[in-house]
Amino acid sequence: MKNTFVEDDPTPIKPQEDSMQLVKPIAISTMTFSLDQIKQIKNKLNASVNDVLTGIIFLGVRLYMQEHNPESSEANSSALILLNTRKAKAYKSVKEMVKKDSDAPWGNKIAFLPVPIPKLIDSPVVSSTPLEFVEKVKEKITLQRSPLSVFLAAKVFEILKNVTGPEIGAKLFKRKLKNSSIMISNLIGPVEKMALVNRPVKGLYFTVPGMPQSLMITIVSYMGDLRIVFGGEKCFINQQKLKVCIEDAFQRIQTSIKQKL
Repeated sequence: MKNTFVEDDPTPIKPQEDSMQLVKPIAISTMTFSLDQIKQIKNKLNASVNDVLTGIIFLGVRLYMQEHNPESSEANSSALILLNTRKAKAYKSVKEMVKKDSDAPWGNKIAFLPVPIPKLIDSPVVSSTPLEFVEKVKEKITLQRSPLSVFLAAKVFEILKNVTGPEIGAKLFKRKLKNSSIMISNLIGPVEKMALVNRPVKGLYFTVPGMPQSLMITIVSYMGDLRIVFGGEKCFINQQKLKVCIEDAFQRIQTSIKQKL
């Protein structure tokens, strides 16, 4: 519930002005990593693919922030990771979902996992300790993502929404988003090649427009590749520089893995 009441510090990824406008104009850019390369790092660190990806993104974001403003290394920043909390393990039709006693009722069933972004000052020499940074990210995610805490956070929000009404619930929901610096969501995509109207699909991605944050990051896998999508506020987020910093973070982590062998 912290993000509902405590706002992140202003940084190069979070503007200082209190903007509650419904839609921010965004620019979209993408970059792709090999799933096999991510898995190599995952195996060496005894972590999950999500841990490694989040570590790469967080380190890249901190490098981007530091390049724009060195003082932002000490800023308090966090990300909200979108989680699906549905219990259903199979496809349900709309007719089944709208039934009174359905085990997969109609409507969104989501929760947000708030994860603090480690500060670069936590590592004495950033360029030589990227693995320490990823380990810190892994620790923070593990601490936050216990099934009980995720369930309780979702339940508390649902109770607040039911007690205060949908309008107040929506405002609390939006405040939680606005108070954080980044929103992250990911999907597991097809492992085999897709086709639409008999035309092969070379790649795909998704994004979440209309969010109050100035930076949204989504990830989707497809045929052994991981595509990261950046939805950044126009005239505020330098997409090209951010991608360079993410690539730099990946190379630093990969180099550290090789040196560790």
